[in-house]
Amino acid sequence: MYERLERKIANFKGTEAALLLPTGYQTNTTVIAALGRKETLLLSDHENHNSIAMGLQLSQGQWQRYKHNDLTSLQDRLQKAVQLPDISKWIISESVFSMDGDTSDVQALSELAINFGAAIYMDEAHATGVLGPDGRGLCFESKDISVIMGTFSKALGSFGAYIACTIAMKDYLVNFCAGLIYSTALPPAVLGAIDAALDVAPVMNHERKHLAQMSFDLRDRLRKMGFSTGSSSTHIIPIIVGDDADALSLSRYLEECSILAPAIRPPTVREGQSRIRLSLTAAHKEEHIRHLIRSLANWKTHG
Repeated sequence: MYERLERKIANFKGTEAALLLPTGYQTNTTVIAALGRKETLLLSDHENHNSIAMGLQLSQGQWQRYKHNDLTSLQDRLQKAVQLPDISKWIISESVFSMDGDTSDVQALSELAINFGAAIYMDEAHATGVLGPDGRGLCFESKDISVIMGTFSKALGSFGAYIACTIAMKDYLVNFCAGLIYSTALPPAVLGAIDAALDVAPVMNHERKHLAQMSFDLRDRLRKMGFSTGSSSTHIIPIIVGDDADALSLSRYLEECSILAPAIRPPTVREGQSRIRLSLTAAHKEEHIRHLIRSLANWKTHG
């Protein structure tokens, strides 16, 4: 069952092979640790998920953070690494960032990787099922991305995670990734749910178009109301209020209005960047958006 499903995942992502793992957090933490051997330099976007940060800390390699989505900052670090010819280099990024809802420039990262002889590890957890051709992610069929990570617990509505890669990389991880070697396999019922999701997701282009348009419209309406949505360009839309207490107050108020929108505070985000994190789905309708807008307007007026 595992082998059949891994072949299906590889086909979905356009890679030679794939590997199933228990959770997204465990995947990032232990796969990155396995890649970060001695004589390895890991360059990670500053806003990457905590699971990636943990993987860096567990690795044996050197690691640095570059400024968020700043290609110049990344290039400077790659340029300095040229003086260390025996060190292998990895660029690590998310394709859709979980807190800001913005995207990385996959093509530009690929070009930098080629120019400096680096490999790329891309976290597609929030893109899989939602973005790219038939929901296959922003890295679909990109030959310059060495490792693509994703989850089944978000748009695909199940549980577990995957690595899409080459056959050689899969063989390496089978032997060196502790999160695979020493963990428990996913149960058959979960494998069945993943299998079904991979059949359904590619034919949901109508739903993806609806989600993209609804997300665009909501961001526009929020900005006209005076709310900051940061650099969001996807279905993840932050309402950045700044103060911790305001974020908690707004979250509680929205919950009273039957809207679940969690408050995100430091250290998950930077100081002064506390926010409400909205996550839209294709199941949301215009009536839900209107209710959200009315609730936000009432909170802004009455506090």
